[in-house]
Order: sequence, then C-alpha cells, then structure tokens
Amino acid sequence: MKTVRIGAGAGFSGDRIEPAVELAEKGDLDFLVFECLAERTIALAQQARLRDPAAGFDPLLVARMRAVLPACRAGGVRIITNMGAANPLAAAEAVREVARELGLQGLRVAAVTGDDVLAEVQSGDYQLDETSRPISELDCRVISANAYLGATPIAEALSQGAEVVVTGRAADPALFLGPLIHAFGWSMDDWTRLGRGTIVGHLLECAGQITGGYFADPGYKDVPDLARLGFPIGEVDEEGNVTVTKVKGSGGAVTPATVKEQLLYEVHDPARYLQPDVAADFSGVVIEALDADSVRVTGGGGSARTGSLKVSVGYIDSYVGEGQISYAGPGAMERGRLAVEIVAERLKIMGVACQETRGELIGVDSILGARLSANGTAPREVRVRFVGRTDSLEEAERVGNEVESLYLNGPAGGGGAAKSTREIVGIVSTLIPETQVRTAIDIQEA
Repeated sequence: MKTVRIGAGAGFSGDRIEPAVELAEKGDLDFLVFECLAERTIALAQQARLRDPAAGFDPLLVARMRAVLPACRAGGVRIITNMGAANPLAAAEAVREVARELGLQGLRVAAVTGDDVLAEVQSGDYQLDETSRPISELDCRVISANAYLGATPIAEALSQGAEVVVTGRAADPALFLGPLIHAFGWSMDDWTRLGRGTIVGHLLECAGQITGGYFADPGYKDVPDLARLGFPIGEVDEEGNVTVTKVKGSGGAVTPATVKEQLLYEVHDPARYLQPDVAADFSGVVIEALDADSVRVTGGGGSARTGSLKVSVGYIDSYVGEGQISYAGPGAMERGRLAVEIVAERLKIMGVACQETRGELIGVDSILGARLSANGTAPREVRVRFVGRTDSLEEAERVGNEVESLYLNGPAGGGGAAKSTREIVGIVSTLIPETQVRTAIDIQEA
C-alpha cells in the first residue's frame, strides 16, 4: 500500500528551526508542513501590512526557508505553510528571493489567496458568534477578517507543480490534508478518508506537543532530552491511517499517551470536529504502540462538511499599561501587597479611567489567585505586576508611570522597575457561506 511521509516543521510562529532542518535532512519526507498562524497572529499581521504593504507575513519565514530549502530541494520534499499570514503573495516572493540567493533556480512557489474576507464581512449582515450582535457595531475598530480555508486550493497548487505552497489563514489540519488529497487522489466527498486525514493533521499540527514537549511533567511524565526535542513525522496510508514517529536519535518521545493528549487537544465534540472540508469523527480512533517512538493510529471517519467557514475577526479592543517592580528580604510579600494598594489608590486619585485593573505578586497569586495561594509560605522575594486596561494609549502610559514612581515614594526597597504599554487586538468570530469565499492560486518560479 502506498504511504506518504509528512513532517511537522513548526507548531507556532516562534517555534524552533533546528528540528525542521533535522526533518528535512533525515526524515525521508514527502512533505514538510509549517503551521505558524494563530487567530491573534493574523490580526497583528494585518496591522503590519497596513503600515507597510510589503509586510504582513511571518517574521521567521525567510530564516526558516533559508534553513530548509536546500535539503528539501535536494530530497524532493515539498513544503506547505501558512506563514503567508496577511500577505501570501509577498511571502511567496520572499521565498523565491531566498531560492535565488541559494541558487535554487526554477523553484515553483505558489501563493494561495482568498481568505481575506474583510470587505464581505463589513458589507454583509453578519453576527458575532460570541455575542450574537452585528459585526457592524465594532465599526471602524475592525482591522481584519480571515476565513479558514480548506485543503482544496493546497491540493490544487501541488497538482500544478508547486514545490512550496504559501497560504494565509487556512484551517490547521488542512495544511496536512491538502498533501494527502493530492498524493492519494481522494475525492472531496470521501468523508471517511477526509475525516481521517483531518485527524492526521490535528495530530501533527502542534509539532513538538505530540513528541513529548507540552506533555512533559518531571516526576509524573518524564520525557528524555527535551533540549533536542524532535518534531513528528506521520506515515500515512491510502486509507488515512497513520503511524506517528520522529527522527531516530532525536529528543522527546512518541507514545500512546502523547498521541492521546494531542488527539483531545482543543476538541469540543470528538464525534463532530468541524472543519472546512469535513466534520471529522475522532470517536472510533484506535491507538497502539508499535515500537519505541512509533505509534499507530487507525480508524475514525467523518461526515459532510457544513458549507460554512469560520471567520476570525480582529479589532482594536483597548490599550494596556503595565508596570513591574521587585521586593526582596524580610517582609517582601507585605511590601509587595502594599505597593499594589498604593498604585490602585493613586490611579483613583489621578482619575485614570481604567476599564479594569489587576495587581498581583508573580509567584504568589498571579495564576491561582489569592484564595488558593493563601496558605503558602511567605517568599523572600516577589515581583509586583500591576496592569490597567484603558481606552487610550495616553491613559495606559500613566499606569506604568505610577508603578515606576514607587522607586522613591515607597514602600522601601523596590528595584528592577519596568513599564510598557501596548495596543490590544481582540479576536471574535463569525460564520460565512463557503460560496462567498473565492480562492486563487498564483504560481511563479524563482
């Protein structure tokens, strides 16, 4: 039976590059996939493109391509990635420029466009899933609206001879499903195989999570050699069943437990995991160990897609001002709590209009909260963090300034103060009929 080997070269925008090089050089791959785009990431990319029309793609795109293109071209490994973010056409040109620098003449690079549906969403009568309110109420604060594309344009680009396929917002599993549709010739109404291919994509999309990275918990779930964590390989057969493994000798581990954790990651209804191409069914999946770092995943299926695509809508929500300062020695926690009280009172005195504020001691109550942290031993050092959310950048700046003023205005012994302000991009979602989305494929050679 024919098999296809797909490697996961990244699971998020800032992921490590070395494991992808290891896959390209030693993984005996057919395809290498870089999944680097999250909901907020693409909204920020749209902001970057508004400032510079040539920008808006992943900042590590060039570095990743420079690292893996030589080995991929030599080994016939084809690359699929959503690092195009808000500007797939510019990203594809950047890949071609890297190819020219490396002397890889004739490299065929495809850009998949059509996910940007801002104009349609703004002109149509769409409602937010989170509030059931019209998107129009966000008015001019909306900066992006990107539909989650399916696997079809990726498969088509590969069929047209693309060696590198760059997309914008596509569903994460679709980056892996596209190559499988192309390689095996699956029909777009073969719900069982499309569902299984989606399971493959879901297992591989987060890269090092399934090889033990996010799984690791010392003393409970020990994973060897995490500093050299290897990224996963999926060996997929024509029926959509997959063996998950990694490069021999790389760090990490592939076990039934790591696979099961990833299978359930971000899944609400395992029997109906809604994707652009299929409603995948994880409920009949069977997981079994074959050998060390080799796990077989069989079964699963799917049913007809819904005909709607999720749209991630980015908008300017607010501004955040933040300040931090440290206290150490006897009474450090008490001085830290007093510092929080002082800043909160100062903001009231000055009339700083905060939508909400939060004051906390990092390492004491910043994650579990004051109630669950109340019985802990008093630490000998604390880091105060005070944050305020405002409607303007100017108001946000005043929050950090008040924390910094604790240096000389008490309590005693504060040090290492830092402050920052940032614009907050909020993310909401809506649904759009798939018939309203028009994809296009642009293929050019280096």
